[in-house]
Amino acid sequence: MRRPVGLVLIGLGAFFLSLAPLVRFYVADQVVQAPLNRYQLTRLEAKNAAYFDAATLKLKTGVTLRANNTVRGDVRANEGNNKIAVWDSSTNIYDQAVPDKPVQIQGFRMAFDRRTGELVNCCGVNVDGDNTVRMSGYGLLFPIANVHKRDYPFFDMTTKQSSPMRFNGVEEVHGLTAYRFTQHVPVTKTAALDTKLPGRLLGLGGKVKDQKVDRYTEAYNTFWVDPRTGIPVKHRENVRSTVQTRDGKGKMVVALADLITIDQDQKGLVGVADDTALKIDAVRAYIPVASVLLGLVLLVVGGVLGLSRVAPGPPKTPR
Repeated sequence: MRRPVGLVLIGLGAFFLSLAPLVRFYVADQVVQAPLNRYQLTRLEAKNAAYFDAATLKLKTGVTLRANNTVRGDVRANEGNNKIAVWDSSTNIYDQAVPDKPVQIQGFRMAFDRRTGELVNCCGVNVDGDNTVRMSGYGLLFPIANVHKRDYPFFDMTTKQSSPMRFNGVEEVHGLTAYRFTQHVPVTKTAALDTKLPGRLLGLGGKVKDQKVDRYTEAYNTFWVDPRTGIPVKHRENVRSTVQTRDGKGKMVVALADLITIDQDQKGLVGVADDTALKIDAVRAYIPVASVLLGLVLLVVGGVLGLSRVAPGPPKTPR
């Protein structure tokens, strides 16, 4: 019985040795990529913020603003190209004291390479319905499971342009060692408004007639990113928006907010990052190493049992 058992163990050992590279180089490629179907709700809050109330024509100060960001994956939008993920994002910013009256609503669709995280221009990508926007760099995710301590081009949806996201240090977020990246989005014209504003609001005096204005935005964005997965676990967006006349003489602040991911959602994102990192480590290291070790043990044991000879018994006594 020893020889057949040994041969079976040798076969199993060879199987586990061949399984290791299969998991490491094939299965890992299928696992280490962004999902097609994604749903995520993230809430940000800005205390002591300010915004211009168009109904009362006054700048409200000392308010608490909330921003609810929802991300949904559209599994059919990639037209059968499963190397591309298409995610839709919508953000509703509102005054916490008046939750049913939005201060600003923004939506966009982005498409990106599921393995690298880099943006691509296909599948109806747009910002607030503007499908002429050309996206580049990275968007909602950093490089998938490949984040380094260096700068990355990152696309800002408000100004519709890419700006450098600079590595700024290492910091813990609820027990997770995260890389901190910062981005300065310079003052940029973001909209030409159809409405006119009184000259007194623009600092031009009460005798000046109503003026057409354009909207300008400046932002300082900070992301805390899990380097193992590329998932941001915390986001801070310090925004300053103004309107000004075409000649630049009249100007008024319409929004000041320092939005930060609320603590509860930070913990949730850390949990998602930890689960994703465990899956990545399993297919990249744990399962392949365990398969090699188990295969070697089975080969050795099988070789000992299958190749060793059974000692002959004592000679029979002649009659």
